[in-house]
Amino acid sequence: MWCYRLTAPYRFERTERPQPSPESLAEGQVLLRFLAGGICGSDLPAFRGAQGRLAGDTGAHAAEMDGFPVHEVAGEVLASRHAAHRPGDRVVGWASGFDGLMEQVVADGEGLVSYDPALRPEHAVALQPLACVLYAVEQLPDVTGRRVAVLGQGSIGLLFSYVAKTAGAAHVTGVDPLDRDDVGPSFGVDSVVRATSDRWVRHLRPEAKPDIVIEAVGHQVATLSHALEAAASGGTVFYFGVPDDDAYPISMRTMLRNNLTLKAGVTLERRRVLRRADSFARQHPGLLDRYLTHTFGIGDVQEAFEVASRPVPGRIKIAIVA
Repeated sequence: MWCYRLTAPYRFERTERPQPSPESLAEGQVLLRFLAGGICGSDLPAFRGAQGRLAGDTGAHAAEMDGFPVHEVAGEVLASRHAAHRPGDRVVGWASGFDGLMEQVVADGEGLVSYDPALRPEHAVALQPLACVLYAVEQLPDVTGRRVAVLGQGSIGLLFSYVAKTAGAAHVTGVDPLDRDDVGPSFGVDSVVRATSDRWVRHLRPEAKPDIVIEAVGHQVATLSHALEAAASGGTVFYFGVPDDDAYPISMRTMLRNNLTLKAGVTLERRRVLRRADSFARQHPGLLDRYLTHTFGIGDVQEAFEVASRPVPGRIKIAIVA
């Protein structure tokens, strides 16, 4: 069967490997035929050659890991040892080994749910990041009537903006150095700010400080400090981005004097929040259509990741389809 492997920084190669057998599945596992995969911002450090940035990256060279680093997948169940999944089902969720870029994927059934077959796989795969965002917002104080700022208006940041606005946020500010004037309002952003987070904070008036700041950038240290500096007294900062460093220096003086709360975490209860994402998408028709802006065939994986790695104003979500 086909699979993709990173053989050098910024370079994928298509290779062949034996198909997994249904008999090899452990209890709770599901064998999927790949239908679509989504490119997440957390996949890009591996594409650039970094190691150890994801749970599935054990530190071995990425060239040793077939299918790495794609983890957002939609597929057809070929075999199952999980009670909720049967052959023929179309499911979406996590490639639990971060090895989703191959023809057949073995995944943990607890990270998958069925989706409506009428939904195209490239749209269905977007339910996975939506589930992550919905779970994160559940961890926040009630956003109703509050001012929310989202640092980073990429594919995750725009979903945060949309979910916060639909949950009742009084005002949503989206901050990104890329021009998002054309897409921000359709994702619930009231104030589209084209700036780096440090410049935005420097010009932020005290009375305009948000009650909740979501760091949806990741992969750098400074933006978390900017989020803490931006939050209003008694506010909450949620760090969603993937950390590329083990230790992040923050100002405890700022935390203490402003009575701030800092939260972070990975997505738990995956089947529940995937079902919630499916329900949310049904309640907001058109969201997945606006969200998916670029689709590439399985023969164009290299190009798909190259586009994902460049700042492109009109790009939101990229999907790869079989």
